[in-house]
Amino acid sequence: MSQPLPQSAGPERPESNCDGVLVAEDDPMFRKILKSWLENWGYRVIVAEDGTAAWNILQQERPPELLILDWVMPGIDGLELCRRIRERQTTPYQYILLVTAKDDAEDVVTGLEAGADDHLTKPFDRSELRARLRVGRRILTLQKGLIQAREELRFQATHDIPTGIWNRGALLDLLQREIERASRSQSPTGLLMLDLDHFKKVNDTYGHLAGDVVLREVAHRISEVVRSYDLVGRYGGEEFLVVLPDCDPDQALQSAERIRAVIAGRPVLAAGAEILVTASIGVTVTTAGSVAEKEILAIADTALYQAKSAGRNCTAAL
Repeated sequence: MSQPLPQSAGPERPESNCDGVLVAEDDPMFRKILKSWLENWGYRVIVAEDGTAAWNILQQERPPELLILDWVMPGIDGLELCRRIRERQTTPYQYILLVTAKDDAEDVVTGLEAGADDHLTKPFDRSELRARLRVGRRILTLQKGLIQAREELRFQATHDIPTGIWNRGALLDLLQREIERASRSQSPTGLLMLDLDHFKKVNDTYGHLAGDVVLREVAHRISEVVRSYDLVGRYGGEEFLVVLPDCDPDQALQSAERIRAVIAGRPVLAAGAEILVTASIGVTVTTAGSVAEKEILAIADTALYQAKSAGRNCTAAL
């Protein structure tokens, strides 16, 4: 049976940007008081009446990251919950405050070694609870910043910064994987190699910033007219690649024509001017992974050369 908690002296200003917090506590009165305090501080509170209910809540797609767990509960106790949570090694990290009437140093060590981040002995002062939760929130905020930085670095490593589409290295890796997948599934893979016509004139006439606007808009237009699972990337300079999984020669040509038409269909607004842009596209399809990555790239490049020789703003297939 939990000991009563000290009551509030009056309302306090809510925390800013408070997150959700899970309270796992089997004592109804203790649970009610905790919920009242937390909501008064602006937290979104999720309540579990025992350890089993808490564990089920933690299986949700986006469970709370701030947890207040009672040590002694029916079903699964707080100590076992700590162990299970840490064994999963989930991301993002979940901060655990273990509350208990146990106050021996040995008990504190046991709780921390089980995976708790902090320990609070019942009965406790509400200001101490609030301060300890602030510590947890600072750590979780730091974690979110690190995760965001990691994701930004991952994006920069695989994407072309001016256009936001796949960069050369990432796209070639994806192409190789697609060829291997097609070989296993005995399905065709289409490849489009696209080059913007006379792009050097755009940079020379309007400047490189305008050129970047054109590249970005072209990448956007290509992405708009391909299938959601097609892969679009910048091959280098003014060249783009489009990988078309499960695509036969007729479908590949149709895709290339849609791309050519949408690029030439309207001018790009940049540097205060309407810049007309066209593209030449080389098309090839490998059947059931019959050629390697370098070979299909060489074939697409030859097809692109034929499109340019035919007068540009057209497609050619090999």
